[in-house]
Amino acid sequence: MPFAPPSADKHDLEEGAAFTPKFDANGLITCVTQEAATGEILMLAYMNALALEKTLETGVVHYWSRSRNALWRKGDTSGQVQELVDMRVDCDQDALLLRVKAGGDGKACHTGRKSCFYRAVLPDGRLSEV
Repeated sequence: MPFAPPSADKHDLEEGAAFTPKFDANGLITCVTQEAATGEILMLAYMNALALEKTLETGVVHYWSRSRNALWRKGDTSGQVQELVDMRVDCDQDALLLRVKAGGDGKACHTGRKSCFYRAVLPDGRLSEV
């Protein structure tokens, strides 16, 4: 499924019915991933057009790994497959919210935690695990 380029018309982009994801200069779009059942934010990752296409075609979330420079089907090595419940796009179509059913033991982070957002930044700049 090739994607049309984002409309130059702000009203069409923000209010229209066409999904026209706005990829950055590196061909990526930011994705925030949330556990659909609880609303907990699990991770932030990126998709390129191929990852987005595969996700929509299969219902299993695919990302683009910037560190490996490769397509990444979440869960292939960890067992933490993410089943897409729904996908939302922000107002200017340059960020996605993926609501998922997390597979395996539900731990999305490579550190073995449920969420990649497991530390709070304290007023003095230190980090504290939450």
